Amino acid sequence: MTLPDSVRAARAADHDAIDALLRAAFPSAAESRLVRDLRAAGQIETEVVMPHVSGIVGYLALSWLIEPTGWLALAPVAVHPDWQAKRLGSRMVAGAMKLAMIKGQSVLVLGKPSFYSRAGFSQTRAAHLTTPYPPEFLLLCRPGADVPVHNVCYPSPFGQD
Repeated sequence: MTLPDSVRAARAADHDAIDALLRAAFPSAAESRLVRDLRAAGQIETEVVMPHVSGIVGYLALSWLIEPTGWLALAPVAVHPDWQAKRLGSRMVAGAMKLAMIKGQSVLVLGKPSFYSRAGFSQTRAAHLTTPYPPEFLLLCRPGADVPVHNVCYPSPFGQD
């Protein structure tokens, strides 16, 4: 099985395949609903897919946070179960974070620290952020070395109105 070697911006024609991937990669339809609702609200800044001859095998989304203004949330990140444990998710996240750093963007993620720290995310830099989510899983990736202090407000599709 030849591994996918590229990513590209998602297109409207990919939406059904992305939905199928999210439903296969997660135990519930929550991530699929999240992406659909973020799209409808105009909150997604970037959607990236990893295409393969077998279809879309990887996906990630960056969505605008309400506060701090200009910051992004990385969610969801998905790799089809048949393609997991091949470092495809790591490659997608690392590439997206390199681009975010070039653009000077700040990106929050809620996830496994051992996975996301390899792509430049830091728990220490997120230590003074107040969010509705467990702080032990909150990580921040942004240029510089500061430890910002902010109250974080997610778009309503995240369920944190």
